[in-house]
Amino acid sequence: MSVQFVIPAAETPAANGHGETHSTATFKALMLGSIGVVYGDIGTSPLYALREAIVAASGHAGTANPQAVLGVLSLILWALIVVVTLKYVVILLRADNNGEGGTLALMALAQRAVTKGGGAIVLLGIISGALFYGDAVLTPALSVLSAIEGIKLVTVTFEHYVVPLTLVILVALFAVQSHGTARVAAFFGPIMCLWFAVIAIAAVPQITRHPEVLSAFNPLHAVSFMLHHGMIGFITLGAVFLAVTGAEALYADLGHFGKRPIQTAWLFIVLPSLAINYLGQGALLIADPKAIENPFFLMFPDWALIPMVALATMATVIASQAVITGAYSLTRTAIQLGLMPRFEIRHTSEAHSGQIYIPRINMLLFVAVMLLVVLFRSSSALAAAYGISVTGTMVVTAMMGFVVIWRVWRWSPVAAAALIAPFLFLDITFLAANLLKVFEGGWVPLALGGIVMLLMYTWRRGSRLLFEKSRKLEFPLAELVAMLEKRPPQRVPGTAVFLTSDPECAPTALMHSLKHYKVLHEKNVILTIETAPTPRIDDAERVRMEQLSETFSRVTLRFGFMESPNVPKTLAIARKLGWQFDIMSTSFFLSRRALKPAVHSGMPRWQDLLFIRLSRSANDATDYFQIPTGRVVEVGTQVTI
Repeated sequence: MSVQFVIPAAETPAANGHGETHSTATFKALMLGSIGVVYGDIGTSPLYALREAIVAASGHAGTANPQAVLGVLSLILWALIVVVTLKYVVILLRADNNGEGGTLALMALAQRAVTKGGGAIVLLGIISGALFYGDAVLTPALSVLSAIEGIKLVTVTFEHYVVPLTLVILVALFAVQSHGTARVAAFFGPIMCLWFAVIAIAAVPQITRHPEVLSAFNPLHAVSFMLHHGMIGFITLGAVFLAVTGAEALYADLGHFGKRPIQTAWLFIVLPSLAINYLGQGALLIADPKAIENPFFLMFPDWALIPMVALATMATVIASQAVITGAYSLTRTAIQLGLMPRFEIRHTSEAHSGQIYIPRINMLLFVAVMLLVVLFRSSSALAAAYGISVTGTMVVTAMMGFVVIWRVWRWSPVAAAALIAPFLFLDITFLAANLLKVFEGGWVPLALGGIVMLLMYTWRRGSRLLFEKSRKLEFPLAELVAMLEKRPPQRVPGTAVFLTSDPECAPTALMHSLKHYKVLHEKNVILTIETAPTPRIDDAERVRMEQLSETFSRVTLRFGFMESPNVPKTLAIARKLGWQFDIMSTSFFLSRRALKPAVHSGMPRWQDLLFIRLSRSANDATDYFQIPTGRVVEVGTQVTI
């Protein structure tokens, strides 16, 4: 769901079936792209994760106990092995929806597989989608702040410039979004490869001086730490989880890079580099407990601090870029799945449909991120808020993963539960540990997620009620066509296309046209646009045509939930199926509904008013479906809900 690495279309994972590639060069390009895009978030976790975990374990930021260091290190290493490697890299990367990953793709896959309980699956999808927006707001604020804080080690006088510098970088980051990320993405891979190489190399001298830190690979250190530290150990788990934030990106970006490149990059480059860096920080803390102030940057000599701050800033901007564009992709998917109103979507690349920009989402994210930086002012304060949204998403992913393993992979429910239960237990434990930080800042992602959930639920519920009410008032299409064929009104030349969401009923625009103009075009098309439960649709399945009479036909255009609908371009496919029309003599009739709250509705009045406000904020259907504005006739109606 993040930035797509720019490679020829013929070499994309989708072209080769679930990410299987044909050439070594293509595989290397995809692997490099995945390092730059997929691993930006988790790759910058060493900036703050171990520091926050040791502070939580020690109870204060003054010193670091060697046994606590080994215990926390062991927890971090095994979290990377169990949560990221086993759950995501080994298991969930296989649970793809026609090559696409991510929570909403998983939701669509699970919903398609169940006959009952589809509503519960949708609810899980809404929860995970809402929590992702919390992650999209927190990641830029936390990661850029943590990188810029390294300049305080150069000289204390720089301390007052941390927040202003962070704000300047974030302003620039959000300002360039409208220009697209295709060119920038080409540089992501090499920069992140340099980042992983540098953070690993810098840690090696520390490990050689204190090789005893390698004993952290023994899980007994993690178990012993949890047994002997009680509630402090549980609180520490919330900070330990910071080391695995970004793991969702592994799954979300499956469709962009394919399974094997993502797996190979993690196992041979990212995981070893992260493990070595955490071990190096741990060795430094054993040698100098006061280095807890900033163990990541203190591993480097003084002369390397400013270059490292610059490299860390680039790495955190990459991590932020990936999650921002992930929010765009998630929004487009949510719109297609009927969870959000239509927003303006701009395509920033002719070659890659995934390169999109949504102005409204960009502005909302920008305002929220700037507020967080100004309010919290340090990465330590923000770290308390970070884990809840990601752990919540992971819990939901595990639940939907169980449904897919059981119903799609056709495992027995017992076997599916046995596979997922240990991971779900871990995810719930991490979530519970993070929930302890609600009053320290954890309320931020919960509040953001709650607002988005309310908006998604209101839009879905209101749309369904509106559809049901409209259907009761509308006339069956088959009966209307039969009546018009028997007693045809005055005919005018050309083709009329009536857009409707219900192909069984006569569109409101058609009924009003007959009522007021008392004329009918020579050719009339009832056009419905469907969103399929798959990411993309083959052109062979894109158009369905049905001749209702000599002058009426019904056309259905199908789009995947990862595609942006382009009606004129898709209608060109219909010509091959025998529909002869001239776009310049074709008029598109759309219904523009003015909604009014009803006295008795299926929702509370405040929710009616919220739904009406959301519908008014929706992007114009003409723009969303990319219909030429000069060929559109809008017919206004009033509807109470």
